[in-house]
Amino acid sequence: MSTKLKIGIFGFGVVGQGLHDIIRGQDLNLEIIKIAIKNPNKKRSLDSSLFTTDHDEILDNPDINTIVELIDDADAAFKIVKKALSTGKHVVSANKKMIANHLEELVKLQELHGTSLLYEGAVCGSIPIIRNLEEYYDNELLHGISGIFNGSSNYILSKIFNENMPYDVALKQAQDLGFAETDPIMDVGGYDPKFKLAIATAHAYGLFIDPDKILNIGIQNLSEQDIQYAREKNFKIKLVPTARKISTKQVITYVLPKFVKSDDFLYNVENEYNGVTVQAAFADKQFFFGKGAGGHPTGAAVLSDIAALRYGYKYEYKKFHQHNGLIHTDQVNIEVYLRYTHEYTVEKLKIENILERFVRNDYKYVIGSVSLKSLLANRDLLQQKDVFIAHTGRYTYTDQQIEVIAGEEVSYN
Repeated sequence: MSTKLKIGIFGFGVVGQGLHDIIRGQDLNLEIIKIAIKNPNKKRSLDSSLFTTDHDEILDNPDINTIVELIDDADAAFKIVKKALSTGKHVVSANKKMIANHLEELVKLQELHGTSLLYEGAVCGSIPIIRNLEEYYDNELLHGISGIFNGSSNYILSKIFNENMPYDVALKQAQDLGFAETDPIMDVGGYDPKFKLAIATAHAYGLFIDPDKILNIGIQNLSEQDIQYAREKNFKIKLVPTARKISTKQVITYVLPKFVKSDDFLYNVENEYNGVTVQAAFADKQFFFGKGAGGHPTGAAVLSDIAALRYGYKYEYKKFHQHNGLIHTDQVNIEVYLRYTHEYTVEKLKIENILERFVRNDYKYVIGSVSLKSLLANRDLLQQKDVFIAHTGRYTYTDQQIEVIAGEEVSYN
């Protein structure tokens, strides 16, 4: 039986309004009781009696049984969600930073108070990847999950490679269209996809990983030389978060620009669209594609979670509760393209097994192997404007890491 949801919404920006547009006119056995906003003077299309600036007016209302959290402030969002779960209210959230930073604590709160927190809209917009990892892949041995998780950076890269648009012009266009913020570093710097990757990894492998331990390098230092190099090799550059099993008990995670070949699913994912590739032992490689940004696509994912709550749905975190012995590691070498100015950059990163090197007054690069541990230790160096790094898509492993895993042969390409 469907339970009637009486909803309090926090935030009425792009996603909040998109959600309201979708709900309006549908018979969904739910009622919006109150909406918390920050600016009471802003002109709105709904009756003013529906709005409040007092969070407790919603959180302390016994008639409200469901909270929908859609604000930008991760710290404020955590306080809202924590209180809601602790007082018996179910929650739907789209705040990927808040969820990624506090997921383990939020799981314990749900178990302690018998409440449910759903957050499909926090990861890849309209793509239902969390529900699929929870349900479809619950007994699968996953080799890896990767993709394009950020519509803003993908829009910029699409304009660069498809229309020869300069980076700065593409970024400005993304900002004008509302895909990127005035300060775009969360998107182009790889922070947004890192938070999403942390959440997806919890459902794929049962690991709650501190986002600070996940390497994220973005596209903000991309130069004309890097673009030309990719074009000459018939590659596109995409910003790709990856979680991958490298042995029976080890999982690596990172967000890096990647040279993508034409036979890769991600090659044709353009503009604000997202794409997720899941590689599994038995289902093999599968691909999910959909809009990753915008009020209506994200609002649709939020509504899907709200609808699931009507029937008592909650994430079970099966792989976490299985105690499968998996650990998060940085003990792996990956092959990279590194553009640099000073030779000490190559030396400090300890680039090995150099396959290609080019040196000119205005352009230097190497292609070689580097440890993920070294990249993590030198994040500040990799943020410098004269440095750009991209994954070639290849890995180099020790003999111990190259193994057959309980009947599943791992693909390292």
